[in-house]
Amino acid sequence: MRIRRVLALGATAAIMLAACSSGATPSPSAQPSAAASPSVAASPSPEASASPAASPSTAACAPTGAGAGAAMPTVRIGSDNFYESKVMAEMYAQVLEKAGYTVDRKFGLGSRQDRAPAFEQGQVDLVPEYVGSGLGYYDKTQVTGDGEANRTALQAVFDSKDCLATVFAISPGQDNNAAVVRKDTADSLHLVNMSDLAAVQDQLKWGLPPDCDANPLCKGALETYGITYPPTQRQALAACDAPIAQALQAKAIDFAWLCSTQPAILQFGFVQLVDDKKTQPAENIAPLARNDFLAKVPDPAAFQAILDAVSAKVTTDVLLDLGVKVGVDQEDISKAAKDFLTSQGLL
Repeated sequence: MRIRRVLALGATAAIMLAACSSGATPSPSAQPSAAASPSVAASPSPEASASPAASPSTAACAPTGAGAGAAMPTVRIGSDNFYESKVMAEMYAQVLEKAGYTVDRKFGLGSRQDRAPAFEQGQVDLVPEYVGSGLGYYDKTQVTGDGEANRTALQAVFDSKDCLATVFAISPGQDNNAAVVRKDTADSLHLVNMSDLAAVQDQLKWGLPPDCDANPLCKGALETYGITYPPTQRQALAACDAPIAQALQAKAIDFAWLCSTQPAILQFGFVQLVDDKKTQPAENIAPLARNDFLAKVPDPAAFQAILDAVSAKVTTDVLLDLGVKVGVDQEDISKAAKDFLTSQGLL
């Protein structure tokens, strides 16, 4: 496991919050809108490098800003309704406040199906986005296992929407959809890869999201591995949430979709199976800013550089550690964010 911190096994699983997608789909992926093959097109490296500070917007869409001497506008920062998104949003808020911006926190807007329309409608100016699922929300045919490719394609989507937004640099760390079993199951059935599941699928009780049949990142991914999950051996449980982790630990189910940075994996010693056919997208995190807001800031490039400096420090280990602090130790989100930023010299 990538994080070395030891968790108390007596810690309640309920503190895991609604991680990654706030429920209905294996998250951070929202159910996208267009049809596609469940396999992603490329394999990501375990830790992708943060992308360059230059804006990926096309020249025609890149905002020029209000110019030197202009007043700093208040920035409304939103987030999805699970802890990791809120922590990232809080880190953005704190570094911007240090730079002199006034921040209006509008965290916990809901799942992507709720948050994305709020962003498009201008209810918030800035949000953390998982680039694989963010792209899949608009066009899952373009989603790949390469975080930078996903960011570039997502930028093209926003450019085509009347230059709506700019996708800043991606974090090297990511939070993927995770196929998880208990260690006793993995040992007894010799499970290492998701490819190992097909031969023993009739021996397993499956914990799957309620919308799995309609979600290519769930049903499509499993079918890629030859898995049909018989209805009599299936329970509908929200992915990445506390109840599915509790059910797996209690042996009510033998397979669960969790988030790869979810504290329950380490807390209960679960085994994450290797997605050897690369069915899940790269889920690096990037700030997403509306261009009409960036047009009001004195210098959009300088504004972006403030947030890119945060992204560059967010590895997968960092996401795991923050998940433990907030989800297991019940540390306040603002404190966890402040302590991390301070340790990295960003505050």
